[in-house]
Amino acid sequence: MRCWTIIGCFLCFAFAEPVLSQVEGAQDETAPYGFSLLRQNDEINLKEDEPKSFYQNIKQLQLSDKTTLSFGGSYRFQTEGFVNEQFSNEEDQNDYWFLNRFQVHSHLKVSDRFELFAELNSSLIASKDEVSPVEKDELSLNQIFIRYHFDENWNVLVGRQNMRLGSGRLIDIREGPNVRLSFDMAQLQYSNSKTKITGFYAVPVQLEEGIFDNDALNFKESLMALYWTQNWNSKTNTDIYALYKEEENKTWDSGTADDNRLSIGLRHFGTWKKFRYNNEFVYQTGSFGDQNISAWTASFNIEHPWALLGEDGVIGIKTEAISGDSSNTDGNLNTFDGLYPRGAYFGRVARFGPSNLIDVHPYIETSLGPISIELDYVAFWRFSRQDGVYSPPLILEYPSINDNRFIGHQIGTIAGLEVNNFIALELETNLIFPSDFLVESGLDDTLFHTVLTAEIKF
Repeated sequence: MRCWTIIGCFLCFAFAEPVLSQVEGAQDETAPYGFSLLRQNDEINLKEDEPKSFYQNIKQLQLSDKTTLSFGGSYRFQTEGFVNEQFSNEEDQNDYWFLNRFQVHSHLKVSDRFELFAELNSSLIASKDEVSPVEKDELSLNQIFIRYHFDENWNVLVGRQNMRLGSGRLIDIREGPNVRLSFDMAQLQYSNSKTKITGFYAVPVQLEEGIFDNDALNFKESLMALYWTQNWNSKTNTDIYALYKEEENKTWDSGTADDNRLSIGLRHFGTWKKFRYNNEFVYQTGSFGDQNISAWTASFNIEHPWALLGEDGVIGIKTEAISGDSSNTDGNLNTFDGLYPRGAYFGRVARFGPSNLIDVHPYIETSLGPISIELDYVAFWRFSRQDGVYSPPLILEYPSINDNRFIGHQIGTIAGLEVNNFIALELETNLIFPSDFLVESGLDDTLFHTVLTAEIKF
């Protein structure tokens, strides 16, 4: 851990000086590079007739008239702490730990036809006794793929990739935890100015803690998909999709069996007057052992600009219903599978995941000078009293041992500062007050969580 911390400090000094000159002017509009969440989508626009810094000279190499090779990466340091992590002070559940993630990549582009992208990852954790698979991966290939563009509309991708579909509700890169989610896949894409259609077959990479030891092409779990995004006009967009997932030995509250399910979804998003909306409905069918699957979710999100404390801000509300199993003996499974959702589904506190849940989630976003601020509140209920409560990885965390529905209240805050184009800081805190379901399960103490993040991109 000390090694990565020293590297992080070095990078801060290495990149602070050229960036500070940009902060004084129009930062976003004039930056010669734009960093994306998925780094293969970075935009690099270095003009040949302008003087370049040392960093810019090595950022992108012009190998020939139509061939470029670019480099980049990121370092993320987090310190995370819990008080009463499992809602009980009867055991020692007060702890804090340190997470470090270093990623470095290269991107070769040839004649607007061929791309080769490779990204190494090292994710480490210190001061924690029980480490989950998404917290430690000493060294691995996070991404490595080739993409060939047949023409301006069609391309094919083969290899390992992080992926986010739509709003990331069902397929996300899992940015909250220390280790991202990767898929080994073959993908065919079509796109024009208003339409994007993606079809693929993918196998999630099974994580191990060591060096280049992740389990590739483990067909105990796989995903096939067809995903269509359409821009109908400047204010209205839709996603229509079908996702088919097969998973062996999946555990729900009703038992353990092979889970094979088809998810059919519709997302409607855009603007209406000054409102922004993002609504989604998903229905699932298939089989769980000898049971039939019939599950669904409906999510609604609407927000409106709001000037608070003299700054531009947003006030919004999210709410969703996510089905749970209504009976263990009726031959049907109604528990919704969130597939591969973001690890921080309701904040990085990550106590509850998208199965058997009803939630109401109002929030406010604003800023104080350079500091962005988000305040939110979430109330959680079980959708079905006969089903348990699941963690974000969709592991049964709190079995159904009483008939109470109300799970608890969560209050969260996030304060963020973009120091410059390279460096960002963020502090998140969460309080969860357990209610009837948890209290009757013997879990009646308030949970406190905090995480401080510093990230450098280059």
